[in-house]
This record gives sequence, structure tokens and C-alpha cells, in this order.
Amino acid sequence: MPPSQLPDGAPLPQDGALPASVREGLAGRQFGAYVHIPFCRVRCGYCDFNTYTATELGSVSQESYPDAVLKEIALADRVLGDAGHDSALSTVFFGGGTPTLLPAAALVDVLARLREIFGIVEGAEVSLEANPDSVDADYLRELKDGGVTRVSFGMQSAVPHVLATLDRTHDPARVPDVVQAAKDAGLEVSVDLIYGTPGESLEDWRASLKQAISMAPNHISAYALIIEPGTAIARQIRRGEIAEVDDDLQAEMYELADRLLAEAGYEWYELSNWSKGGAHPSRHNLAYWHDTDWWGFGPGAHSHVNGVRFWNVKHPAAYANRLNGGETPAAGHEVLSSEERHEEIVLLRTRLRDGLPTATLAANARERVAELIADGLVDAGAAFRGRIIPTLRGRLLADVIARTLTEDPQ
Repeated sequence: MPPSQLPDGAPLPQDGALPASVREGLAGRQFGAYVHIPFCRVRCGYCDFNTYTATELGSVSQESYPDAVLKEIALADRVLGDAGHDSALSTVFFGGGTPTLLPAAALVDVLARLREIFGIVEGAEVSLEANPDSVDADYLRELKDGGVTRVSFGMQSAVPHVLATLDRTHDPARVPDVVQAAKDAGLEVSVDLIYGTPGESLEDWRASLKQAISMAPNHISAYALIIEPGTAIARQIRRGEIAEVDDDLQAEMYELADRLLAEAGYEWYELSNWSKGGAHPSRHNLAYWHDTDWWGFGPGAHSHVNGVRFWNVKHPAAYANRLNGGETPAAGHEVLSSEERHEEIVLLRTRLRDGLPTATLAANARERVAELIADGLVDAGAAFRGRIIPTLRGRLLADVIARTLTEDPQ
């Protein structure tokens, strides 16, 4: 089992009914769907996601898995209908795991059912994660024809020894080919990078950035490697087989990424995300950061509906068994207080280029903005215009901004 743990929470009724509080103000809220595909050929050494290789699946097969997701879609239709939900889907995101280990037709069938049950607004973003070695031109065209609009490739690095440390199995030379094939199919393209891998130099990272930029994707994500307890790479560090992550070097790598991406015409819109010309952000991820609603389908998937957060059991077998028995797969839920929702909004919106309206802050928090400006963490001009937007230094210390604006003064 992967090391990630579900949060504590109260159980939902067996039929999945949400608390009555969800109904107040639910109508018209933006709504998205996340579909978790939990399969991987090999688990990467850094990965803490809810993923499984073939030997860990028990009675669940990749072939039967979409049927379980379709059952949860039917359950969500009933639960949300009872709650008075009336919004069509603005975004759909297939993540994992490796969604592209399933046939394209299976993913398209799930998307078609979501469209049939909930509706999908015109111009919606339908995005899918892919490993570079798990797709070809025909597969990508089938996705496009089935309604997918965007594909996000897990490139991670262009440097073989960095990929080896991460246990990534794809050939970096293949990435430009699949990016071009996705473009030829008419899909928007994002590439995901990871920086700060033990043994990765600043020049290694520069090489990865330059290759990513040379492919001219619509969007580039760059995430600092975080060592999660219980992962293979954490055990390697503990045994002294590889070096620990260097926080100072990671900061240099972030600054290099921001500079090179800006020079190439990419604008940051969230701490770890840049879009070409500012025109191609991930609308699904922006919806998370703007406190909208989504239903997460699949084992271990999390959902949020108007202040109620709930999450599914982790193992695909347990997930399928509950749905086959007519029960909700939800393992627990929590109803967020107004204070908790406010803290989350501050945490998330201060990560964004469009920032947090100062007016949403309590009076004592607004008084601390001057301190953040003095420390070089918040843009002074934006603050005077009524928005909290992090500077480059502030992006590196985003947690300090959020903590300063939410903690009670001592």
C-alpha cells in the first residue's frame, strides 16, 4: 500500500447523502469532476499518490475498473440531485496514476457518461494526465475525437540520471514526439517537471527547462520534489544511498525556472504553474484554488461540495465492492466551519497571480500586510490597490504569507 493516509472524519450514511447544510447557496456554484485512475506499471520512488501496480490490485482489473466509476457517477447524480445541485461541469480532469494505461475508448466512455448525467458546458476544459511512453498519435486522436481538450505529460526531467533517481521509466527523447503528436491532434499540451531531485545540478535543471521550452507547450508546471515519509526515495535517503534534498538549491532552481520561462513568454499564475502568454492556465486546478465544487471519482479521491469535504476508501477492491453493494465508497467527511473555509481561501489565493482581495481579511490581518511588504513578500503596489499578491521572494515563502494572515496575534 502507498504511504499516504486518508484524513479522519465522520462517516456518511450508506446511501452517500450529504449533510443538509450543503443545500444552502448550492445553486449555480461552479462544478468540476476529477476521475482518478489508480494504475501504474511501476511506482516511482518519490510517489505518495494512491496508485497500484498489477500485483497490488486483488480482485480489481483495469478492464473492470471503469464500470465501478460509472456506478459512482450514478450515485453522485442521485446524491447531488437530492441536494438541489443544478450545475453542469465546467472542467473534467483524469488523473492518477496513469490514466493512459486504460484504452482511450474506456476513458471516452466515462467522459460520455459524465456528459450524459451532468452536462458539460460549452468550451469546458477536459484534461488528462499521460506518461510519454503510454500514448501514440492514434491514441491521442481518439481522445480528442472523444471530447478531451488538453493533455498533461509527466516529463519530470530531460536528464537520464535524474529520471533514474526518480524511478521514471520513459525515454526522455520520446517526449518531443508525443508533444508534437498531441498538438497535431488538436490538443492543448502541458508538461510537468520536478526539480530538486538528489544529485540533480543546476545545469541539469537548466537542460530540462530548455527542452521543455523548446517544445513550445501551452503550459509548464514545475514542482519542487518533496520527500514523503514511507516512499522508496525517503528510505534511500535514510540509508545514506542518496543525498538529502538541498533547500537552497531548490530555491535557486525555482528562480531559474521563473526567469527562463518568463524570457520564453510564459507567465506564472500559481506558484508552480506557468502558461504561454498567460492564456492557457489549467482551469481545473484554478477551480480548486478558487473554492469551487468538484466530485472526485475513484478510490482515494477527494470531493468538495459547498463546504462539505469527503473522500473515498483507498483500495480499488474496497471501492468497487462498496459500489457493487449499493453503498457509497466514501470513507469519511467533514463540514468546514466558516473559519476553516476562510483559512483555506487565504492559503490558496495567496499562491495565485490574481491574489487575494484585501477586503476578505479581518482587520487585524490587514494590519499585518505592511509587515509582509517590508519583508519583501508581498507586492506593495498591488496591496495598495487592494490585493495580496506574492513577490518572487514571497512565492518561495508562501507559507509565511498565509500563516501571517491567518494566525491569531500573540
